[in-house]
Amino acid sequence: MKKLHYILSLVVLALFFSCSSDDSNIDLEGVSAPSNISALTTVTQDNSGKVTFLPKGEGVTQYKINYGDGSPESDYFPSGGTVTHVYKEGTYQSKIIAMGITGKKTEVTQEVLVSFKAPENLVVVITNDLSVSKKVTVKATADFALFYDVYFGEAGKPDPISANNGESVSYTYQQAGVYTIRVVSKSAAIKTTEKSQEFEAKLVLNPTTSAPTPPNRAAGNVISIYGSKYTNVAGTNYFPDWGQAGQGSSWTEFDLNGDKMLNYIKLSYQGIALADNVTVDVSGMDYIHMDVWTADLQKIETSLISKTNGEKPVVKDLTANQWTSIDIPISAFTSQGLTVADIFQLKFVGTPWAGGTVFIDNIYFYKDVETLSTAAPTPAVPAANVISLFSDAYSNIAIQTWRTDWSAATLEETAVAGNAVKKYSDLNFVGIEPVTTIDATGMTHFHVDVWSSDFTEFRIKLVDFGANGVYNGGGDDKEHELKFTAPAQGQWVSLDIPLSDFTGLTTRAHIAQLIYSGTPTGSHTIYIDNVYFHK
Repeated sequence: MKKLHYILSLVVLALFFSCSSDDSNIDLEGVSAPSNISALTTVTQDNSGKVTFLPKGEGVTQYKINYGDGSPESDYFPSGGTVTHVYKEGTYQSKIIAMGITGKKTEVTQEVLVSFKAPENLVVVITNDLSVSKKVTVKATADFALFYDVYFGEAGKPDPISANNGESVSYTYQQAGVYTIRVVSKSAAIKTTEKSQEFEAKLVLNPTTSAPTPPNRAAGNVISIYGSKYTNVAGTNYFPDWGQAGQGSSWTEFDLNGDKMLNYIKLSYQGIALADNVTVDVSGMDYIHMDVWTADLQKIETSLISKTNGEKPVVKDLTANQWTSIDIPISAFTSQGLTVADIFQLKFVGTPWAGGTVFIDNIYFYKDVETLSTAAPTPAVPAANVISLFSDAYSNIAIQTWRTDWSAATLEETAVAGNAVKKYSDLNFVGIEPVTTIDATGMTHFHVDVWSSDFTEFRIKLVDFGANGVYNGGGDDKEHELKFTAPAQGQWVSLDIPLSDFTGLTTRAHIAQLIYSGTPTGSHTIYIDNVYFHK
């Protein structure tokens, strides 16, 4: 048995490699050690002191237990297994030792109390989850207890759920209502201690968190109906009188700590109508998006309504107690024969009919802009003629930062077709600074490859700090900017710029900053590769 853990590791590794045969660059060093390690410890109620350990954790292939009473440790046993040990009466500091696929170990200490007295002073606290409907949490503590069982009292669910003394256990009921919850606290004694309590499992009737924030999109790529991210179509009526009140439906604009959203109560059917004589042409859009939260609806049907040829529906499932982000292709409507060049109304229908309430936010049409899938062109300039800041083709100089702290852009180090690139999202402007200033007096050109699906202008600044090495500290310390209007979208744009085009950049001996910016400011994304000076 001493070699069992080695055999198990070899078996798991063999399976891992066989399942990963298409990947020749498996980095096992990057696999983390096991985490969130604990064990449910239960004891038989017969005064024998027989304790069973059921460990759990993440990233674990096998466990062993140090019982903490001076006896030998257990052998390794696989994840999901148990081990038992007989204790004398007392309190012990056991250790759960968890091993992962790479042999990395994590060890946690867990107290084991073995008492032949029945539990005393049992305290039970029961609470409703604030964000998940019908989810109830029980926490029980008692003197001399090791663990407890909870019978949640729902028909067809006779088996208890166990937890260590003082820890919590949760259960989600099928239906809201009042249930009798029975807690049985156990020590190593034959006698147990229990308490029963009636408790109401409640529905959570509204979201407690906001819907996901929509991504930054160029104005021309979005037609927004409702939400705070984009500019909405003016004059829209979110509760036109279509007779919904006769079905028991109503509406309000729910305010979640300043974040407003539409709230349709007992949704049967609900319309959204644009202002009189207003239509939107969504034939150039790819999707309609909305975020929906409900505690009790199973499905929502969304219809686009054309002024010329009626309406067509698409039905989507909803997940209770959380935001469901829905993206419906416009083709799902046009394939049914709907004209989408003159949409003037939307309609929602709930399932079950008039049986639940929804909260809806971020209703907009959008164009799915192109994504980058090809690498930038490979540079052809000989390395001896290059000062490279960033390129897989050359050795690069040391860079202090690729995103100065005065930039609001988000930088992501990523790769495209195996080639490293810099991705800037939500770009307003961003500064790049080398560790030491660059002497480009022997160079004639500055080069960069840039890709974007949504920019309409791209700007580059080179800044020479002068001999003092401080901006505005003397010398040629000006920002020399070039603008490139209407750059091609959705393809790599190679800019090979004569340094003489940067008006006023005279010395070129102390270049300390490179600044990128563009339009639309603060809402577009660019990819950058092959940044270098050359001659």
